[in-house]
Amino acid sequence: MSFWRSLVGKLWLTIICLVAVVLITLGLFLLPYIDSNFANSGAIKRLFMYTCMIGFSLTTFFALFLFTKITQPLQRVIEAANNIRRGEYGTRLKLVNSDEIGQLATSFNHMAEDLEKNIRSLNHEKGHLSSVLRSMSDAVITFDIDGRIILTNPHGRSLLEAWSDLKWEQESESELFLERKDQSDVPLPLQPLFQSTLAQGGDQRSNVHVRQGVWSVHMAPLYAQDDIRGAVAVLRDVTEEVRLEKMRRDFVANVSHEIRTPLSMMQGYSEALLDGMASSPEESSELIQVIHDESLRMGRLVKDLLDLARMEAGHTDMMKAQINMDDLLERMYRKFAVRAKEREIHLQYNKLSDQLFLKEADEDKLEQVLTNLLDNAFRHTPVGKSIIITGGEIELEGRRYLEVTIADEGFGIPPEDLPFIFERFYKADKARLRGESGGTGLGLAIVKNIVESHHGHISALSKLGEGSTFTLRLPVEKL
Repeated sequence: MSFWRSLVGKLWLTIICLVAVVLITLGLFLLPYIDSNFANSGAIKRLFMYTCMIGFSLTTFFALFLFTKITQPLQRVIEAANNIRRGEYGTRLKLVNSDEIGQLATSFNHMAEDLEKNIRSLNHEKGHLSSVLRSMSDAVITFDIDGRIILTNPHGRSLLEAWSDLKWEQESESELFLERKDQSDVPLPLQPLFQSTLAQGGDQRSNVHVRQGVWSVHMAPLYAQDDIRGAVAVLRDVTEEVRLEKMRRDFVANVSHEIRTPLSMMQGYSEALLDGMASSPEESSELIQVIHDESLRMGRLVKDLLDLARMEAGHTDMMKAQINMDDLLERMYRKFAVRAKEREIHLQYNKLSDQLFLKEADEDKLEQVLTNLLDNAFRHTPVGKSIIITGGEIELEGRRYLEVTIADEGFGIPPEDLPFIFERFYKADKARLRGESGGTGLGLAIVKNIVESHHGHISALSKLGEGSTFTLRLPVEKL
């Protein structure tokens, strides 16, 4: 700071001006008097000039003294305050004065210390909040009153990016909100809930369906005093929970459907026997046979349900060893050759590789898989058509797999139902053909679990009216 712009500089200039005015005034009145009344007027004038010079010198000395005692400590206070303003909260003043400036320095140091503690505490709380938000599996997004984003966590940012290309399709919102939505950062699925939160001032909960996912949204208002200044939204992906709940409901409905039919038949035929409606031993035997068959069907259903439950719980006992898949496929071919002859279906087995070995697999479980797939193929293939079993070895992504395909020329599967054929009770769908053997509808679900327990993969391709192809891939080496 320039000396002339400082407090002491201004004070010194003021004193000099006052002294100059006084001396000039005195000179104007005294000089004529000195010339007329004193013989040695020159000496008196010199004395007057010396007095003026001494006065100016004293005021200058006084100004420098004030500059040292007042301005320099104040300058240090100003520099320290600027350091605090720049974020250097560890700045302290080292002034030992006992006057007002010393008290000011002491108060400044206390203020800086308290400020540093508060800033450190705020940074700690901010870091803690940031860590909590980062560790949350839910998406957290905070909006201000205008819908602009204030704070979000990584999951929230990912969600905002994923929803950034959604198009507005709701036309029933208020005109004010429709005017503001273009300037708002609120994702389109959350805008109705955001508007409701601001309007009602309470917590809002809703499930939002976006594309193929379902999100549970809890939005609460943010208050500043008694005024709403924004809202915070917590979003959780509940797609899997909703899917599992739907599967549970479907499972109960399908089990009830599958059990109701044999129970009804057993009840009806047993009542017929009790009422003596069978007029001959042959009719009684026929009714008893129906009851027996239906009881066997219920037994198969219960057994398949227990097997599937154990597999999905990971409690399946696997006796894995090295097996020759060529021998297994030959055995399956011979096993179904008689049935193919009876049904007048052409069964064929093609071997595409010289050796078909699996280093670690359960032969009994794989035989169950092939039996189920071939049984389905026979039940849905009409007379005169073909079923082809193919075994070979392929390499995918640097890993060898044994690939088995079972292709039939049957009725085929509608394309809209193809993604669901490995779910439980698939045949219970109205679009399915019920075979004469009365399957439980759990076969393909069991097949999928067995294949996945071998770290393999099974898929299906089908064209309605032309047949289906099931492809089974199992890793040759141990995993």
